[in-house]
Amino acid sequence: MDNCLFCKIAAKQVPASVVYEDDELLAFKDINPAAPVHLLVIPKKHIATLTEAQPEDTVLLGKMLALAPKLAEEHGVSVVYGNDGSPTRGYKTLVNSGPDGGQVIYHLHMHIYGGPRPWRGMH
Repeated sequence: MDNCLFCKIAAKQVPASVVYEDDELLAFKDINPAAPVHLLVIPKKHIATLTEAQPEDTVLLGKMLALAPKLAEEHGVSVVYGNDGSPTRGYKTLVNSGPDGGQVIYHLHMHIYGGPRPWRGMH
């Protein structure tokens, strides 16, 4: 897409604070973070919304979700368990789809939020 911000980031035409990259995915820090850790994971392939994802994108979508715990651990927000077995820390994953879903940039992306709460605008 010629005018897609995330396509331009994936093509290295627009700078970003990249935290992960492979042949299919790119993850970077959100420029307007709503939490102490706020990362975005995008496919390099342009898919406008989750609705447009096709059956052949299933593995790609799975890769996006599977990347979340790895990035959470690298950024110090993964779930850990105390000696009593109770969980601490944690993170949230979110995919907005369409205007009523809160999507602003029409390139599929997954937010990873983490760190001490409250987070701005989060419930």
